[in-house]
Amino acid sequence: MILSIKISSAKLAAIFMITASASAWAADSNVNVLYAGSLVNLMERSAGPAFEQKSGDRFQGYAGGSNKVANEIKGKLRRGDVFVSANPKIDDQLIGQSNGDWVRWYITFAESPLVIGYNPSSRFVNDLKNKPWYEVLAEPGLKLGRTDPKLDPKGALTVELLKSAETFYSKPGLSQQIIGAPDNPAQVLPEETLVGRLQSGQLDVGFFYSTETSAAKIPAIKLPDEIAPKARYTVTILRDAPNPRWCREVC
Repeated sequence: MILSIKISSAKLAAIFMITASASAWAADSNVNVLYAGSLVNLMERSAGPAFEQKSGDRFQGYAGGSNKVANEIKGKLRRGDVFVSANPKIDDQLIGQSNGDWVRWYITFAESPLVIGYNPSSRFVNDLKNKPWYEVLAEPGLKLGRTDPKLDPKGALTVELLKSAETFYSKPGLSQQIIGAPDNPAQVLPEETLVGRLQSGQLDVGFFYSTETSAAKIPAIKLPDEIAPKARYTVTILRDAPNPRWCREVC
């Protein structure tokens, strides 16, 4: 069963509560949430604390690239009660007996477009404000961060964006100029560390979802709607959740 609900990601804690209301939880239970690394700030500073306050249960989060987390679930390397992904296709890869039957339903609860976030102290700020973004990102010395397209939907969407930009701006070879190879080790970083590296000045710019830049108050460049791909966040309860008392009626 697949549902689509268009609401603010700030209401994610409420979604947890609605999901949990199907049965009673243990008074002192932990709720293990495996989630897309792009939601670190939202989960740890907002949704998690709000959930604990409303439910009385303890929120325990684990962040990582959605593909990476899904592979860990599939390989039984990571257990969780709730899985929050940045791409419905990843949930689909966990549906059915051949995929371990880890997911039987999910809710799409928010969308977030890809943007270019930048450090306000970067020496490239003036160029970012006055030149086309694709010209600045190709300038020598600029430190760019992004996620692994094999492990994280945002990384794959970044590659997709730059390929689309080549046609949109009539700039063949633009992707190669800006990111090089899709798995370029000089740029690819774990998703859960990207915001921190930008804020600390280790990076000048990075590719983020708008929900990340808004939550962390990172200045960002909005990309044209024609080429800006979007994350589609989903939430589900996993099979064999560690807290079956509350899961059994909805799993």
